[in-house]
Amino acid sequence: MQKQIVFLCLVFLVACGKKENQSAHVQVIKPKVTDNGQFIQFSDKKTADFFEVVPVASSELYANLIAPARVSATVIPSQENANQNLVLFDNPELTSSYTQLLQHLANINQIQNVTIKQRKIELDRAKDLQQHGAASGREVLEAQTALALEETNLINEKAANLEHEAKLKLGGFDPDGLRNAQARTVWSLCDLPENQLSKVNVGNICQLTFNSFPNENFTGKIENIGDVVDFTTRMVKVRIVVTNPNGKLKAGMFGTAKFGLDQGKFLGVPKESVTTVLGKDYVFIKKSDLEFERRLVSTGQQADGNIIIFEGVTIDEKVVVKGAMQLKGLSFGY
Repeated sequence: MQKQIVFLCLVFLVACGKKENQSAHVQVIKPKVTDNGQFIQFSDKKTADFFEVVPVASSELYANLIAPARVSATVIPSQENANQNLVLFDNPELTSSYTQLLQHLANINQIQNVTIKQRKIELDRAKDLQQHGAASGREVLEAQTALALEETNLINEKAANLEHEAKLKLGGFDPDGLRNAQARTVWSLCDLPENQLSKVNVGNICQLTFNSFPNENFTGKIENIGDVVDFTTRMVKVRIVVTNPNGKLKAGMFGTAKFGLDQGKFLGVPKESVTTVLGKDYVFIKKSDLEFERRLVSTGQQADGNIIIFEGVTIDEKVVVKGAMQLKGLSFGY
């Protein structure tokens, strides 16, 4: 009897040891990452529940779209010609283009309104003299050639003028606006991403601060939004006109432009939700109990602990607030 009891105890101990060994070897399954890290899927709900989420909310906010700016041109009175102010650019190439533009416009005016008219008068006179036997056909031919030469010169001057006009426009300036600008006018240029252009319009008021005057605000107005998107940077030039009555602002000064967006409903997420990689902002959206999606977003300013989202999410989507950094590591392979 005692032997049977001892045998049963040994069997019981062996069985317990096997259970302990089985429980010690718990299999860990790595999350499944697909589409270059865009989607992350966990194998069990307990792990997925570690990542806390909140719904994307819409609220009344006031946002500032901020962009670096610089004073690109200033207008000062000319001491030599009271009818034509001087425009000082921060870019020597624009200075050269504007100077040559003025010269070509002067040449066009001279050829079109003086020289060609004179050549036409000379041609008519030669034809009249020929009809009365006082001039030969050679003289008429010479008058015709002189007129054709001036007309060719006019075409060449207009073509050269178009080239410099295009350079100024690509630089963010309107040639007619430059020539007609009042003294003490200042133009500031800033580059905005193409996906932010819908937020600003010509005529909008903005506030500028410059490194030289950090405690002073200058009021400007959007005068023009460029016609060309830079192929490499995907930026568009925005020209802002600023009054400079005391001449403080100088061409080449750097600063910041703030474009105040009207109050309205904006989507916002907690700042903890946003992660940044190589200058781009991302959030992670919970698609189901086990799956998360990485989403590229366009962000605005912070307000009350939230970051405004202009593009990339929709209202009521569930965005991760706890564990976003861990998902970032899984998504980008960190």
